[in-house]
Amino acid sequence: MTPRRAVIALLLGLATLSACSTEGEMRAVDPAGSGEPSASASTDAPPTPVPDGPVSTHGLVTVLDDGDGPEMCLGAVAESYPPQCGGPELDGFDFGDVGAESAAGVTWGSYALIGTFDGTTFTVTDSTPAALYDPMAEEPVDGLEAACSVPGGSGGGRTSPEDMDATLAAASALPGYATAWLTGDTINVAVTEDATGAEATLRETWDGGLCVTTVERTDADLNAINQELQAALGEQLLTSGSFAPDSLDAQVVFDDGSIQDWADATYGDGLVTITSALVPAS
Repeated sequence: MTPRRAVIALLLGLATLSACSTEGEMRAVDPAGSGEPSASASTDAPPTPVPDGPVSTHGLVTVLDDGDGPEMCLGAVAESYPPQCGGPELDGFDFGDVGAESAAGVTWGSYALIGTFDGTTFTVTDSTPAALYDPMAEEPVDGLEAACSVPGGSGGGRTSPEDMDATLAAASALPGYATAWLTGDTINVAVTEDATGAEATLRETWDGGLCVTTVERTDADLNAINQELQAALGEQLLTSGSFAPDSLDAQVVFDDGSIQDWADATYGDGLVTITSALVPAS
């Protein structure tokens, strides 16, 4: 049986934050990173809500059967052939004649599902394969904006990909380092202290656009909170990470709002944003 979930921390490394990086790319916190546990963390266990009516997947999901019955993969899908993933067991599901593939004893495909979920098993009442699925138009997700209105830059020669990598490496070693991201060719760095000193240090290796801003929480702070969140939510959690300063994003199998309320009470309003992989069927 494949694992039910994989908690992902998409750490954006220096190789990714190079000249080929896109605007708004952002690292997520590393669950193995250092940092002290959050002093604000509550000892109350999070709720485990179960939907009281029909729910649907948020668009297409991978359905996979490795011989033990079909599962709905709500978390990560390993890009192997055949793929590997796991999730809630499915009842009443048929791959049908369109869209499914098979290899090495594994059958899989992409489907939009509607049904009921009892916390363990998803009972399918309707399924649409990817080939027949008509997704609704979704608003594009904008990347992070620059941390300052005038990024400056001396116009000197230190603007190569190697210079960028060296500058990002220097940024990660700054006192109070929180995160870094790119907007075009501008390097943005967030620290919790001495922004002026941080900018002076980074100007030793970078002549291009540079914005340095201050935030409340360091990279280590968010790592510590992320580890607590993963331990507390357990099998409910699908992914978690940080894609903007002073914030964490976490996706769970299902939330009716009660997990978000718990996160707000535990870590403070606005720090952790909970999204639900299963949503009420429309």
